[in-house]
Amino acid sequence: MTRRILHVVSNVAHYDDPSHPTGLWLSELTHAYDLFEEQGYEQRIVSPKGGVSPLEPRALKWPLLDASAKAWLSDLERMALLSNTTSPDDIDPANFDVIYFTGGHAVMWDFPDSTGLQRITRDIYERGGIVSAVCHGYCGLLNTKLSDGSLLVAGRKITGFSWREEVLAGVAKDMPYNAEAEMKKRGARYEKALLPFVPNAVTDGRLVTGQNPASAKVTAKRVVDLL
Repeated sequence: MTRRILHVVSNVAHYDDPSHPTGLWLSELTHAYDLFEEQGYEQRIVSPKGGVSPLEPRALKWPLLDASAKAWLSDLERMALLSNTTSPDDIDPANFDVIYFTGGHAVMWDFPDSTGLQRITRDIYERGGIVSAVCHGYCGLLNTKLSDGSLLVAGRKITGFSWREEVLAGVAKDMPYNAEAEMKKRGARYEKALLPFVPNAVTDGRLVTGQNPASAKVTAKRVVDLL
């Protein structure tokens, strides 16, 4: 049976300051999408509102723009997927084995309080599917509750972009909140690598998370191993 993956991307184009653009960190999608495609999995892309998913400009410049992201940028069919993402209302969670939350700072604004994404995540997880996220994508798990009212992340090992990495990236002062601290407030057992910006993924049962942009591929590999 063909496995089905649901990727989640942001609709947000800028920080609170409209002159500070942001969006999807493209390689966090492409590394996973390409790996899942090699496995023959079916894939769709959803966003909180549907429609266009803007791209993070910093991720499109050297040295961060890698071969995988470059290939997507030059492929009209691939880019069309990001111009016309699906709305949560049009997604039946029963059709998917995995939900994978991508990152980019944009997701800090529209992932946490999307009831549509929370519904899909809860349904996939409670049916025995895999919930995964990379980098800031874990913000999409902050407020997701299971049917019994408990938080999905409570008591679970998890990783995501650390506050130290925000500081080193020079953007901490522009963040709407400290995602690492918010995860800990919710009872998550947050972990991070000894060094910043290196690949790191954490698996806790059917919850798979990666720490930063460099972790997309290893996170996707963990998902494939579970499948």
